[in-house]
Formats: sequence, structure tokens, C-alpha cells
Amino acid sequence: MQELNFPKFSFRFKNSENKVSIFDSIRKKFVVLQPEEWVRQHCVKFLIDVKGYPKTLINVEKELKLNALKKRYDIVVFNSDGSIYLIVECKSPKVTINQDTFDQIARYNLELNATYLMVTNGLNHYYCQMDFKNERYKFLKEIPDYSL
Repeated sequence: MQELNFPKFSFRFKNSENKVSIFDSIRKKFVVLQPEEWVRQHCVKFLIDVKGYPKTLINVEKELKLNALKKRYDIVVFNSDGSIYLIVECKSPKVTINQDTFDQIARYNLELNATYLMVTNGLNHYYCQMDFKNERYKFLKEIPDYSL
């Protein structure tokens, strides 16, 4: 797999039926290693190991209904009260992050109301803080570290 713009992390892999799988510590199972999954697993490790977010507040690849359409978000970090703190949209390193990517996460956030947004293809990371009053987002250099 391609080297990404994250710190070096260690992962568990397994090979079966000529497919490589990577262990997802949030879902507690092996998942087929695709380029987007490689980015997602790095991002999860980044949130836990670098930013200090508790594993118990992180959710990966869950279904979401938007105007009767079923969508899946990549990563969500919850506040301890159950509200959503952060949504992360992961793309394959081959996917260029553009306005369409931000529109996608903004649509998800109409339903989820997260305070922070992160979009990454593993090479480039973008962080935003929501300004709900003015219905826009402000770009940040980083997302905040976890604090109680």
C-alpha cells in the first residue's frame, strides 16, 4: 500500500483467499484492505494515538439516512453526551479532494450537526470548524486534541 501523510502506525494484517485484510480496532474485525480503507485505518490511529480521542467515542462506517437516501459515513467521533463532535470523510489517495468532497461532508453534516469536519485522502488533510449561525465552515490548521 501507498505511504500516507500520517505518522507511522503498526497494523494487523491477514491473508485469506488471495485478499489482504487489515484489522479495524473499532469494528473489532478484519476488513478487506482497499486504498480508502488504508486511509480510514490510518485516520482512526491518528485520532486515537495522536489526538487522544477515546476508542469508545469513535464509530466507523455506519449508515446514515439523508432525504430517504441511505449513505455511509467513514468516521464519526462523539461527544460524551452522544452528540457528534467530528465527521471524517476518507477518500482513496488517488482521489483529488475538491469542492464535491466538501459538499458531500456538508450534506452529511446537515443531518449529523458535527462541530468539526475532516476530509482526507491520506496525502492531504483538511480540517474545518462549523459556524452554524452563518451556515459555513472555517478552515483550521488542525483539529483539536481530545479534552473532556
